[in-house]
Amino acid sequence: MDLQARTERLAQLLEHRLDIRGAGFEVKLKRAGRLLPRYVRKEGALLVEALRQAAHPRLARRLDIDRLSRAADALERHLLDVDPWDRRRGIAVMGAASVLFKLLVVAALALGVLFWRDYL
Repeated sequence: MDLQARTERLAQLLEHRLDIRGAGFEVKLKRAGRLLPRYVRKEGALLVEALRQAAHPRLARRLDIDRLSRAADALERHLLDVDPWDRRRGIAVMGAASVLFKLLVVAALALGVLFWRDYL
C-alpha cells in the first residue's frame, strides 16, 4: 500500500464529498471536524500520524500496513456513502426552516402586541 497515494485519494474525497478545501490530507481532515463520526476521525488521525512517521526512514519500517489499510478503507467507505447533493439540500432546508420559524415568531409577537394594545 502506497500511503501517500492513498491519503491523496482520501483528500480528494474529502474535498468532493464534504466540500472541504485545504493544502493536504492533514489540513482537510482537521477542517472536517465534526462532519465525520468519531471513529472515522480516529482512523484519520492514525493515518496522519503514519504519514509523519513514514517521512523518517527508521520509523517507516515500524508502520503496521494492515492496520493503516483498514483505517484508510474505513475512511473511504464513509466518504463514499456521503451524498454531497443530499447534504447541500439538507443545509438549504434547515436554513429555510430557521428563517421561516423566526418569521413566525415575529408575526406572533406582532399579533400579540396588537391584541395587547386593543388594535384587533
